[in-house]
Amino acid sequence: MKRTFADLHLRLNSKDPNQAAKFACKAAELGYKLVAAPFATETKAQEIRQLKAVFADFGVDLASRVDLQPRSQNDLLSSLRRLRRKFEVVCVLCENKEVSRQAAKDRRVDLLNFPLLDYRHRFFDRAEAELATGGVAGLEVDVKPLLVLEGPARVRFLSCLRREVALALEFHVPVVISSGVSQMLLLRRPREMALLALLFGAPTGSLLDAVSTNPVGLVERNRKKLESGFVAPGIRLVRRGGDC
Repeated sequence: MKRTFADLHLRLNSKDPNQAAKFACKAAELGYKLVAAPFATETKAQEIRQLKAVFADFGVDLASRVDLQPRSQNDLLSSLRRLRRKFEVVCVLCENKEVSRQAAKDRRVDLLNFPLLDYRHRFFDRAEAELATGGVAGLEVDVKPLLVLEGPARVRFLSCLRREVALALEFHVPVVISSGVSQMLLLRRPREMALLALLFGAPTGSLLDAVSTNPVGLVERNRKKLESGFVAPGIRLVRRGGDC
């Protein structure tokens, strides 16, 4: 069966439709059918719909995403209460252990992203992976650092990714490979993105899933949850009325 390829982290300027159109054209040219872009938390629904329409003109489905960068567990919980039903993808940028642990076990979180390159500030360890097993969050790996880092910095970053991806696979935490880029020149084809995962030790069988099955399934699951008839996983409201 033909795969649907996705990149869930295109860092667009949502206020610039011309830039969005260029990204949409390039994404379609490279073979993507689904992409996601982070929006500011105060973005209005109309603005999101307008950007979705720009991508739809090029045959690309755009999912709305929010990147939360909480300083504490309470900040995270407050943001999730306000924003979970506003965006199709919720990612937590994990910059301290308290936030990382809470995000891993909270079923309202879709992606765990560790943006700091210093291994001392990356908290996806065995305890984190075990917590994520009980939730639904996946580990997002942005390939941008692999494209821009050089020398010892790239080697250290690869070492971190090898450890984190090995733990994710051991605990059956989905791995999602995204670009994380804001420049079109850094965009790569889906299969090229998957092959980059060979650098950090991902097994061949899971490479394409990380740019297709895993991200696509995540968005589809959330869109069902955001439908008006959704009650709980496996339970939908079919009809309202006094005769029920």
